[in-house]
Amino acid sequence: MHTRISGFVCAALLCLFCLPASAEVAGSMVIAGHGPEQRVIESLAHAFEKANPRAYIDVVWDDNSKPLDLVKTKQAKIAVTGTAEDGFRSFQIAWDGIAIMVHRSNFTKEVTKQEVAELFSGKYKIWADLGGPDTKVLLIDRPRNENNRDAFEQQLGIAGKIPEGAKLIAKDEKVIKTIAGTLPPHSAVAFVSLGQALEAVASGVPVKLLPVDKIEPETPTVKDGRYTLRRPVLLLSHNEPDPLVEAFEQFALSEDGQKIISESYTPLPKTSSP
Repeated sequence: MHTRISGFVCAALLCLFCLPASAEVAGSMVIAGHGPEQRVIESLAHAFEKANPRAYIDVVWDDNSKPLDLVKTKQAKIAVTGTAEDGFRSFQIAWDGIAIMVHRSNFTKEVTKQEVAELFSGKYKIWADLGGPDTKVLLIDRPRNENNRDAFEQQLGIAGKIPEGAKLIAKDEKVIKTIAGTLPPHSAVAFVSLGQALEAVASGVPVKLLPVDKIEPETPTVKDGRYTLRRPVLLLSHNEPDPLVEAFEQFALSEDGQKIISESYTPLPKTSSP
């Protein structure tokens, strides 16, 4: 998907009022991505342009692209990822909790991090082995280009171990619908972005999130690190100074930026540095 968000509104008026040059930045840049962050990045770009009318942000989103390659070839200035890369500036703007979701009727109460690793490695075939119903486990996997998949595998030490027979679903929305509608209803399990997962639970979708190591998956526990299944939301760019890139980074950390981010992800603690 390719989304253009225009900016230039009121530039002439601002010139007439002779605002100081430091009040805003000017120029254009491309932000590239392919993961679940599209909505929040578009919202940030739109708000950034409103605050900086002489700035133009082009958000390019393609599920099959490699955003960092676009930065390497200077077709984009920022790549949105979940993993840092040697040789590139890495700037964190949020946390994304990774929730373990099952159907609400699944009476499995909780899991340990080790059990999550073994569950998604295919060790557990029946939910009864985890204190749940006597039904088969249906694993739902995510595509490689979903940023939370790499973080999920790395944290659990299961890279390459998720069974090939697992059902592959890309979008969080479709994953949630699948878990809610799978028969028998308590068989499916998946890992999803916490923001989408909490929204589904709050709206009455028949799903639930399993505590991990006795910690509930919630915004406060992700923010302070008690819930350890989480990944950073990162902006990657070249190391050379770029005023527009730096202005966008700082806007993302501002009160307005973090408010936008909190609609989908866990904002950073105010006292921490990215």
